[in-house]
Amino acid sequence: MPAVASKDPKDPKPATAKPGFDPKPVQLGGEGLLERLLPHLKKIIVGIVVIVVVYGVYVAVRGVQDSHKEKDTAKVQAVLDVAAHPVRSPGEPADPKSKEITYASSTERANAVLEELAKSGTDAAGPTYKASLLLQAGKVDAAITEYKRGQGKTGLDGVLAREGLGIAQEMKAENEKDPAARQKGLEEALATFKAMQPDAGGPRYAFALYHQGRILSIMQKVDEAKAVLEKAKEAGKGTEVVELADQRIASLGG
Repeated sequence: MPAVASKDPKDPKPATAKPGFDPKPVQLGGEGLLERLLPHLKKIIVGIVVIVVVYGVYVAVRGVQDSHKEKDTAKVQAVLDVAAHPVRSPGEPADPKSKEITYASSTERANAVLEELAKSGTDAAGPTYKASLLLQAGKVDAAITEYKRGQGKTGLDGVLAREGLGIAQEMKAENEKDPAARQKGLEEALATFKAMQPDAGGPRYAFALYHQGRILSIMQKVDEAKAVLEKAKEAGKGTEVVELADQRIASLGG
């Protein structure tokens, strides 16, 4: 797994699964649903899905560290080992002489990790990590179901699950051909982002506001969008949220 690795300074730093593991595998040009969504994803901040994936890895690794069950820890580590195998550059064939396992796309790797999760029979990695894999694999409906499992959690885990849920709902809405269904999906995503982090002093609060501003702008509610984006700038002083919000406001003619 979302490639803006945006981090609120109040967020804990994501743990590293293993030396050399780069938890930023999403390539938006891959096959399947994500490829069909690419024109719509331009309305979303670049690499937004990677945010969820990166933090999904963090949650999974933290789950390993916090687990007191040796068997579950070993199973989750096996899953992360699969996730650590690199994705080849677009069009690059596999090296028949190399013993290293590589994947032709991030979608292929995500599916391989999901298979390993299913084989392990453990839920120790948590729903947010699995959901981020499903989203990366283009299985948006399944990702939504999985994110909903984690949205009621307390602390950062719940915040990340709700953020991922909102992004998945937004992606699904943007892929709807029926205007009414698209509108309903965007309203659901907006409601999710409003619930993402209600605490002004909590982690990723500025990003919750920024997401709301994005959805409002997509819904053509320009004045509301600008007002919320200004709040995001204020809450996110010293972070990339300020620049992102400024870019969004500029696109709205402000």
